Amino acid sequence: MFEIEYKGGNTVIISTKKSTLAVDPKLSLIGLKDIAAKNAIELATEPRFAMMDQDAHITLEGPGEYEVAEFSIKGIASQRHIDTPEAPKQTTIYRIGISDMNIALLGNISPELSEDELEALNVIDILIIPVGGGGYTLDATSAAAIVRQVSPKVVIPVHYADAAVRYEVPQDDVEVFVSELGVPVEEAGAKYKIKSAATLPPTLSIVKVARS
Repeated sequence: MFEIEYKGGNTVIISTKKSTLAVDPKLSLIGLKDIAAKNAIELATEPRFAMMDQDAHITLEGPGEYEVAEFSIKGIASQRHIDTPEAPKQTTIYRIGISDMNIALLGNISPELSEDELEALNVIDILIIPVGGGGYTLDATSAAAIVRQVSPKVVIPVHYADAAVRYEVPQDDVEVFVSELGVPVEEAGAKYKIKSAATLPPTLSIVKVARS
């Protein structure tokens, strides 16, 4: 069993009874309080989103394969949404294996996954994806297209309009993505609790996790 919490921006916390994974914990970039990564696995889609906490269990901020605590992590180099195709790849997509499930976690990437990226991700149960657009990250249309490429059972939208968050550019409301994808929606509250793959929805569903 594990839980997923949403903290704003691309920041999520994935935790079991024994270990914690803190993704993009540097929330001060968007006007919120940074996430303390003490004893946690710190995972950053870009180096600027990492706290580099000396008390973290470990900090990971790039491509590679890692076995840490209860997590099997694969980092895949990818193109940022704001860069040209010729620019160096400066963001990292993550495939996180935990228990009998796989999570794909995307940052501010270009609007389409390549065949190599899809192959590296392989079968995904839960997809966490930014949807706010504004020329900074994926918008509702491109996010929905990537969801259809990946074919998860659950998609968790992040990085959308929030009055408490100071984004670099205005973000669309999450309901724009909900309308674009057109699948069932589950309201999970502040924590999405997953017992096993068998408890996931039988068909693609959006799970909205309230920012906590």
